[in-house]
Amino acid sequence: MKKLLLFVVILACGLAVWFFRDKAPVAFALDGFRLQFEKLRSGASNPVSAGGKFAEGAPPVPVVAGIVESKDVSLFLNGLGNVQGFNTVTVRPRVDGQLDKVYFAEGMEVHAGQLLAQIDPRPLQAAWDQAMARRKQDEALLSNAQRDLVRDLALLADKAGTAQKADTQKALVDQLEATLRADDAAIEAAAVQLGYASVLSPISGRAGIRLVDAGNVVRAQDSTGLVVITQMRPVSVVFTLPEQQLELIRSESDKAPLQVVAVARDNSTSLAEGSLAVIDNQIDPSTGTIRLKATFPNEDLKLWPGQFVNVRLRVAIRKAATVVPAQAVQYGPSGTFLFVLNAASEAELRSLKVARIEDGLALVDSGLQPGERIVLDGQFRLQPGSKVRVMEPGGKKSSPKDLANSGGRSVDSKPLAEGQGSARVPEPLNSEASAAPSKRQP
Repeated sequence: MKKLLLFVVILACGLAVWFFRDKAPVAFALDGFRLQFEKLRSGASNPVSAGGKFAEGAPPVPVVAGIVESKDVSLFLNGLGNVQGFNTVTVRPRVDGQLDKVYFAEGMEVHAGQLLAQIDPRPLQAAWDQAMARRKQDEALLSNAQRDLVRDLALLADKAGTAQKADTQKALVDQLEATLRADDAAIEAAAVQLGYASVLSPISGRAGIRLVDAGNVVRAQDSTGLVVITQMRPVSVVFTLPEQQLELIRSESDKAPLQVVAVARDNSTSLAEGSLAVIDNQIDPSTGTIRLKATFPNEDLKLWPGQFVNVRLRVAIRKAATVVPAQAVQYGPSGTFLFVLNAASEAELRSLKVARIEDGLALVDSGLQPGERIVLDGQFRLQPGSKVRVMEPGGKKSSPKDLANSGGRSVDSKPLAEGQGSARVPEPLNSEASAAPSKRQP
């Protein structure tokens, strides 16, 4: 019985030791949490105090700053275009015969009038010779008829012949003269056909892939042709724009020729500059777009027929426009805004009206003045009134240590509406709602 009682006492002591060993750290931790919560409420360890103002003594937030500028900005209309040869010709044979020789190389530059191919000329030469011989024959007949006419007229004058015979002979002379004129036309036609045996380039340009090899019999009715020649200096680009822009394009083109820039599909590499040549005479009712054609010198052959390019039509130049880098502009439910730095290196949230973005620059209608300092990078960790430390553009990025010094966490933010990018709108922190500690105290 004594042994049993001793065992119960020892067991009770062990349980007591175990119970108080686990509860003491918990109580100690709760006390630490309570102290930390009181500090947070007082703003001692949170860089943003109640009302969204930056707490005094908090480390400045590293940002990259820029200057609001005033400069002339070109306004463009953007569209998708297709490069076309200024002139494109399919060279076809105009007479039937065997293709004897080909004098051009595929891809070579040819000039107008240059010999491209030779069709067997012998049948055509024979036809020309026949026409020449026929003319000689008719010429001899005409000469004899003219002499007979002279004799008949002399006999008529001596009243030894009749007027009917003289008139008949004169009609024969007129008939033979007309026959000679027909012979001349036949000779000319035969000469033209003979000339078609030599295939010449109708324009200057670049020869394409040969479509028929030497030795084949070609016919004038063939639709394939011998080769396609494309004029690439200059070259044309046909593109479309919404019909709503037609009035603006017409009014500006009446003042001066409009500049057109062809840009590669990466939308950053400029290929060539040209001018607007033609505005189509009707709008496509199925798409609501108007077709336009621009001409480019294309001396360096950066534009190739059939190539798709992005086309930028400059319609106006805004003088002394207020511009900022597009990366500085943020988007939120209330519109566009950015952070402006005051003389005390504090961030101020400024709403603004952006007209458009061109070449990485935001064209500002209202809200900014040239010369003001703005935040280009680091906006996501700013609140109105935040102290900032300006870094050089291209400097090292904020390290984890910098993040810790500026509060150890980013401020709460609201996501943008759909389609407005990844920028966020900062919200002032509520000191009571953000009082939870970031790390428990031992």
